[in-house]
Parts: sequence; structure tokens; C-alpha cells
Amino acid sequence: MRIEQGSTINAISTDGIVLGDNVKIGKNNQLLVTGSLQKIGKGIKIGANTSFSENTFFGASGGIEVGENVISGQNVRFHAENHLFSKKDILIREQGVTQKGIKIGNNCWIGSGVVFLDGTIVGDGCVIAANAVLNKNYPSNSIIAGVPAKVIKTR
Repeated sequence: MRIEQGSTINAISTDGIVLGDNVKIGKNNQLLVTGSLQKIGKGIKIGANTSFSENTFFGASGGIEVGENVISGQNVRFHAENHLFSKKDILIREQGVTQKGIKIGNNCWIGSGVVFLDGTIVGDGCVIAANAVLNKNYPSNSIIAGVPAKVIKTR
């Protein structure tokens, strides 16, 4: 395991942070599980031989699971929490949040700048284009691109 200079880890959570063998966390990454002590976050689990480049942000209140042998470019962001906002008569900040979590399968390639939103599930063997914004379930061996992201091809 290798955690590079400038990275921040906040592991206060129900399940902690679990990093498999040969995991690389690049420079200036942030692994933040709990944003508020009133509601402890779930945690982060990253499988063996997985590598995240510089400036990755893990907002893991709802939990983040990343499989084995995943490679990732710079500036990737995980947001495993989302604010509710449907009621116009209540302030957005008072409407609560969802915490469905994010799951990434094995053997995936995550391009630079990708954003994963709460509830996203990515199957094994997927390739995700740079700057895609993912917000739903994507089947294994998909090539995923766009804002919002969609399957554009199958491997």
C-alpha cells in the first residue's frame, strides 16, 4: 500500500477504511468518510492492485466500494451522499440526504475528472471516459461517457 504526500484521511465511520494489497492513493487525495459527527459515515473499501492518481476526492458518507485492479486518472470525485430538495416550503439544507453508496467493479479504467454520484453502481470491466458524470447502474464491460453518463458501447 502506498499513500502519497498531501493526502488526508478521515476514517471516523461505521466500517472504517479498508485498503487491499498494493493499493496506491496518489498525491493530495482526500478520503473523507464522515462530514458530521451527528451522522457517522459508512466507510471506504478499495480492492487489491487498485490505483488512484492525484487529487481524487472520496466523499464516503454513504459508503464507497472499489474492486480490484482498477486504474484511475486525476481529479476523480466520489459523492456518496445527495441532498433532497423536492419540498419548496422547506430549506434544502433541512430536507435531509440520501446515502445509497457507490460501487465500482473489478478491472475498470476511470478517466480523469470522472464524477460518481450517490447510488452509482459500475459493473466489472468498464471503461469510463474523462469527465463523465455517473448517476445510475452500468452493466459490466460497458464503455461509459457523457453528462449525464450513458453506455456508448460494449467491450
